[in-house]
Amino acid sequence: MTTTPPVLQELTAEEALRLMARAPVGRVVFTERALPAIRPVHFTLHAGSVVFRILADPRLAAALHGSVVTVQTDEYDADRVSGWSVTATGRALRVTDADEVARLVCHMPPLWEDAGDHVFAMTPELMTGRRVVR
Repeated sequence: MTTTPPVLQELTAEEALRLMARAPVGRVVFTERALPAIRPVHFTLHAGSVVFRILADPRLAAALHGSVVTVQTDEYDADRVSGWSVTATGRALRVTDADEVARLVCHMPPLWEDAGDHVFAMTPELMTGRRVVR
């Protein structure tokens, strides 16, 4: 009996956005003190931007604001050997208008702890994705 090995297929930008919209939790990848860093984030897609929240951390907020970041999310089923991964890359800008923050966060799940938060919007300049299929 032979089994077909899984294959990686490139996703179109439209497919990548559709899949990304299904996953409210991802990872933001950024540079911290000249080193790559990754933090889990809650996010949503809104008006062409990836909007994400971080806990109140002034140092992290300063590192993110105006910087090029990547938001990555995925889904994988080990039993079926299937899944996908999507990355969106662009410049993160902190959302500071209180009304805009309130409007954006109402579409997002709550943070893991109630410690206040900062909201960022990133318009993807690069969107990539792959799907694992048999």
